[in-house]
Amino acid sequence: MAERAEQRDALLQVRSLRTWFPIKQGVFRKTVGHVKAVDDVFLDIHPGETLALVGESGCGKTTVGRSILRLEPAQEGEVWFDGVDLLSLSRDELHPYRRRLQFVFQDPMASLDPRMRVREIVGEGLRSFGIGKTQQERTDRVAHLLERVQLNPDHMWRYPHEFSGGQRQRIGIARALAPEPQLLICDEAVSALDVSIQAQILNLLRDLQQELGLAYLFITHDLGVVKYLAHEVAVMYLGQIVETGRTAEIFEAPQHPYTKALLAAIPSIDPDRRSGAPPVLGDVPSPANPPAGCRFHTRCPVVFDRCSSEAPPLVSLRDGAASSRCFLAEDGTL
Repeated sequence: MAERAEQRDALLQVRSLRTWFPIKQGVFRKTVGHVKAVDDVFLDIHPGETLALVGESGCGKTTVGRSILRLEPAQEGEVWFDGVDLLSLSRDELHPYRRRLQFVFQDPMASLDPRMRVREIVGEGLRSFGIGKTQQERTDRVAHLLERVQLNPDHMWRYPHEFSGGQRQRIGIARALAPEPQLLICDEAVSALDVSIQAQILNLLRDLQQELGLAYLFITHDLGVVKYLAHEVAVMYLGQIVETGRTAEIFEAPQHPYTKALLAAIPSIDPDRRSGAPPVLGDVPSPANPPAGCRFHTRCPVVFDRCSSEAPPLVSLRDGAASSRCFLAEDGTL
């Protein structure tokens, strides 16, 4: 088991993470290429805080979350949690860490077994990790968890189809809370819900964070959600992180052209709050054949010759409190 002597104050650190999926063709299923879903990703998540991972659909956000939990096998990189590299662990060694990192899925209906009652669904984690000495004790804990997510404890005897979408997501959150984790990975956890229900779930997540000291990796494409919930933001484009920073600084002074374009696309009726950033050009390239040089250069409104031939590094900004993957940041001209 690999251990790290210095982890600073981060609960989870992702370093140089790569998760590629092979492209196979022919009768013998020969590998002819790779989809570079996650390609050299760096992240830090601090105790009791929310890091929002944002970007367009298909940029690799979900694969990052699944790779951290080893639901998808990463080819390279390190995932340090509480001083231990999760990617170096055997299946047996990983098991106790699974208790401390849990997943909240995008589609609550698809993630809940329709054949199981809520008591069994929420109690799965209790049984798996040996929490509760008797069945009655586990039933009492399920009732407490349902109350914590603002559901009636008597609902434990119902099946998933008997609930609304928002209620099913609350059940999914209760299931994730059952093993008493330190970090929740929320993958588009409110995107399938009506706007009014989204607000209720976001308020619930924020209250749980304050009450339990949870850390969140919140995967989303909705910048409105980011501004409400996140302490820090990591912007992802075509498998790579292109900018990181505190939420207020990202919204007030974005440094990467892609981040500026995302923020400019947020609708606003206030002319003083409309961004003058130029629009993003064209379509997202395929992750199976990403552009040479800067991956954003084919759509960037401020592209210059160097961008098409050299890959910019992730440059530290604001004394290391932020970063940007752009030559303009490296030159200090942003």
